[in-house]
Amino acid sequence: MLKFGMIGSRPLLAFLGVLLALAGCGPANKKIVVEDFAEGRTVDLSITEKLVGNREMLFISLPKKASFLEGYIQGIITDYQDSPVQGVVVRAVAVGESQIEEGDYRSATPISSFDPGVSDTNGYYRIRFSLPILKGIVDVRGKLIYNPGWEQERENLGKAYEPQMKQSAFRLYYERKKGRITFTEGIRKAIVAPVTAAHGGKSALPGTKPAAADKAEKPSDEKKGEDDLFQGFGFGQ
Repeated sequence: MLKFGMIGSRPLLAFLGVLLALAGCGPANKKIVVEDFAEGRTVDLSITEKLVGNREMLFISLPKKASFLEGYIQGIITDYQDSPVQGVVVRAVAVGESQIEEGDYRSATPISSFDPGVSDTNGYYRIRFSLPILKGIVDVRGKLIYNPGWEQERENLGKAYEPQMKQSAFRLYYERKKGRITFTEGIRKAIVAPVTAAHGGKSALPGTKPAAADKAEKPSDEKKGEDDLFQGFGFGQ
């Protein structure tokens, strides 16, 4: 009887092992990033399991969990003299994600979440994110919005930091199997200022407007040309 009971318990232990695996109790992946193509924009990355609902299996209701990639997007805010600026808010908004197909945790999975970041005394900001891993991949497109309330702040306080670039598009892509993460940004605008040597420049830089003095001299030159034209025909003599 004892031997028969031990044999009969093996299927039960195997069944319990399957249930635990389905419940998300497997070992955690410690080194989640092997190849980092984000160039320091994403830091302190980790994978966590979150409860997103219940799963009915046979006559048992089991907790339903999902894997999330969590970490921070970091950057730096400076003024035109490259000095760090404190207190500037940066927000991230997801505007496109991979489609969740049937069989995934569709209705029970929360959407990607981002917490706004505020620049510190050194100008650094950190945006905390929590992104669902679907079929081993995170693929989120969105936009970074720099100091979105600067106009209201200017009206209320009389001064504010207006961002040179109001927003920029980004894409965060992560493959859990290969441990590869990528963070890319869209087209970015750079502003340049004209500078001249001590002795002054003779020709204008491309794209610059002519000086006011040049505009004032232009009508007089045209008038002089007209006088020379009529003088050639002997008028006014």
